[in-house]
Amino acid sequence: MVYWLKKAAFWLGLPLAILAAAAGGFYWYWAHAPYRLTAEVQYGQRDQTPLLLDVFTPPRQNGAAVLMMVSGSWKSGAGSVRPFLFAPFLRKGYTVFAIRHVSQPECTISGIVEDVTRAVRFVRTNAQQYGVDPQRFGVIGGSSGGHLSLMLGTGGKAGNPTAADLVERASSEVQCVACFYPPTDLLNLGTSTENPGDGGPPKSFRKGFGPRAESLDEWKKLGHELSPIYHVTSRMPPTLIVHGDADTLVPLDQSQRFVEAARKEAAVVQLEVRPGKGHGWPTMIFDIVGFARWFDRHLTAVRPTEASPHE
Repeated sequence: MVYWLKKAAFWLGLPLAILAAAAGGFYWYWAHAPYRLTAEVQYGQRDQTPLLLDVFTPPRQNGAAVLMMVSGSWKSGAGSVRPFLFAPFLRKGYTVFAIRHVSQPECTISGIVEDVTRAVRFVRTNAQQYGVDPQRFGVIGGSSGGHLSLMLGTGGKAGNPTAADLVERASSEVQCVACFYPPTDLLNLGTSTENPGDGGPPKSFRKGFGPRAESLDEWKKLGHELSPIYHVTSRMPPTLIVHGDADTLVPLDQSQRFVEAARKEAAVVQLEVRPGKGHGWPTMIFDIVGFARWFDRHLTAVRPTEASPHE
């Protein structure tokens, strides 16, 4: 009997092992999308610190740009840029711009929003150089990167045509957004573990909001300025949000209320809830595949071309 059990386990286990190996091989292939890296391009300066982005150009570009907000807890750095996270975009021909910023509290969160806004203007100013269409910009991010993504989605503006700086003449509008568990309403933190209970800013990030956050009256103004939910309009780009319903840092309520506000304005917005998931989960790479599909749907497709003109 034991012999036959061992035999069955072998023959049943073999296909499972083959399947697992095949799945692992496919994942490795998918996550290692080919690209050409143009590293540490300076898009501006914050005090004496250069503002940098990295450009990941796929072998065959589809003409659209993805601006990834490299931000967690409103902190950013080169070590947080992991190409496997945006490999689904590279596989589809999107040119990815990994936008870094000066971390809080060295830079206020208001300053960070200003700087990533400049990054959009910079890429648009240099769109031809990077082989992308200036009217096909999407933005992605998670957590604070999701917050920045929605700030760009709800706050994009035309450039100043008379500005001395050519970058400031370009629009900061984006045409598509996809993000994970974004803080959307800093004035109403609900059940978040960051809620100080007094109506003030998130307790771990008080310094990051700068001197204006020290006064409750000033904080109410600042929190309104920095909360995407208060800037929703019918003109905002198609937006996808993925959020876990077990998130205690940024509760699901943050996304639900944002979606409700956006739908009242007849904006195109979609919320996908992940049951039992918290603030991040191992299978998020599959959600990023969904992000790429969202962009496919909402950024007009063009025929892929060979490598960009600046090669």
